[in-house]
Amino acid sequence: MTTDYEELSIASLPLASDARFIELVKSFAVDPNASELSDKQRDGATAVIDLAVEFEKFGVASNPDLVARVLGRLSDIQVRDFALGTHTTETFETYWRMWHYLLQIAPIGYVAPVATLFATLAYERGDTPLAYRSLERATVDAPIYSLTVLLRRVFGSGWPAAAFAAMRIELHPKVTAGIFD
Repeated sequence: MTTDYEELSIASLPLASDARFIELVKSFAVDPNASELSDKQRDGATAVIDLAVEFEKFGVASNPDLVARVLGRLSDIQVRDFALGTHTTETFETYWRMWHYLLQIAPIGYVAPVATLFATLAYERGDTPLAYRSLERATVDAPIYSLTVLLRRVFGSGWPAAAFAAMRIELHPKVTAGIFD
């Protein structure tokens, strides 16, 4: 049986190739050796929440700087891990729309983090084919991206989506403390 989600396009939109947008995203990329790494991680985590609020209120993103900030800051593993734990059952659809949109506009070199985030939502929703398609986009962007490798193992093991979600929820306070404490 085919679900509506199996037909969902995760292909890049033209904005992903826009030179000005790419430069804006790059300006927010996180250097893991930066002296102000903690500040950038906090900024990234805050930007994820701010963008989700925008999607919750308006159903779309209207602030290109905020969108670029999230995509750029997701280059940091701590920010990505924070983002992994931000959605709840109540906010699932908001994050679904947000990560789907960001996956479609992420420039080359910035696809893997958002593709893995979207893959986790697809898996939790029960759409394993879409989860794997998202992981394939991540692999094309970054062939040895650690979360892609881990998620392929998790999805392939048949681990129940509810157990994965419980683990994600359990880890989120630790990641949050690491960024904000």
